[in-house]
Amino acid sequence: MYPFVRMGVDLWLFRKAPPLSPLEPHVTTHRIWPWDLDMFLELNNGRTLTLYDVARVIQAKRCGLWDTLKAEAWGMTVAGLSVRYRRRVRVFHKVESRVRLAAWDARFFYLDQSMWRKGECTSQILVRIAVTDPDGIVPTDRVLDAMGYDGPKPAAPAWVQAWIEAEAARPWPPQ
Repeated sequence: MYPFVRMGVDLWLFRKAPPLSPLEPHVTTHRIWPWDLDMFLELNNGRTLTLYDVARVIQAKRCGLWDTLKAEAWGMTVAGLSVRYRRRVRVFHKVESRVRLAAWDARFFYLDQSMWRKGECTSQILVRIAVTDPDGIVPTDRVLDAMGYDGPKPAAPAWVQAWIEAEAARPWPPQ
């Protein structure tokens, strides 16, 4: 089940947080509860992605994307991701979740998200986000204009660009 209570708590905690530029990172913390665990008593891989989802929504709220989505009747969807799990996270551990916009192209935003515990990275995802309307994907330039963002466009880090190129070469539909 989606953690609506956790999302509500985070929205309430960050309701008065200062706004962020789209390029500024958002950082939050989460406590791992028994219902977040798998059969090996570790943070479930699906719940990890859900926690990343919660952090991404708060980041979207703080940078103004959420209000833009509501005003334009747009949606936000995950259009692909790559994940690395490196350290175990267990019940009652506290993790710091970081979200930052790494790059964008004509169609997608690429976010670098990571979880940290006691100074060590436990997992990281590169997630490709699309903003959508009834006709399909809304171009990123149109989204940024609607948000009032006219700042710099960062160059994609080499590893992000390599992932973008690998995804473009991947056959669809699968063979």
